[in-house]
Amino acid sequence: MSRVRVHNFSVSLDGFATGEGQSLEAPFGHAGERLHQWFFGTRAFHAMRGEPGGGAGVDDALAGTWGDGIGAEIMGRNKFGPQRGPWEDHEWTGWWGTNPPFHTPVFVLTHHPRPPLEMEGGTTFHFVDATPEEALRQAREAAGGLDVRIGGGPSTVRAFLAADLVDHLHVVVVPIVLGRGERLWDGLEGIEDRFHIESVTTPGGVTHVTFTRP
Repeated sequence: MSRVRVHNFSVSLDGFATGEGQSLEAPFGHAGERLHQWFFGTRAFHAMRGEPGGGAGVDDALAGTWGDGIGAEIMGRNKFGPQRGPWEDHEWTGWWGTNPPFHTPVFVLTHHPRPPLEMEGGTTFHFVDATPEEALRQAREAAGGLDVRIGGGPSTVRAFLAADLVDHLHVVVVPIVLGRGERLWDGLEGIEDRFHIESVTTPGGVTHVTFTRP
């Protein structure tokens, strides 16, 4: 069976995966871009944007595995955009422009379904009101035997971890303290017992922690 994977998921030292106050102007709330600075300089990030350049090294080697063997993604509505409640603006197509970097079916978890949204480059957003188990069933069917990536945000990753549906989790601990926002680990006491864990700290100061189901 295909695996369920999380990649490049950044958290602060105090466990927050996004800041408080997400909006159109501040996609990560008061955290700004601080949680993801480690990623922006990598070749993987440049390639995701269709740009040359970027640095090699451990950060890039780990970041670059996010797309290998992925056939579908599941994300929460908060990752797709800043709107809440019933859809008031169907013109919004996500943060990524006309050609998002996923190039697979993407299942957006929402209590307010809407028609699928087909984008350039093979990405189609499907808006589903479903449990983690049901969303994963749909994503696996669409993935055609390839793996399914859980893209975030923190509440979505936490829900799949709580349901014990994640086989591979790559968390990047960034040396900042946010103090407020949304945590990843709440309600997941003892989760480390499910996984084999490895970690490496890079010259940039971040620590990559990889949780792999035995």
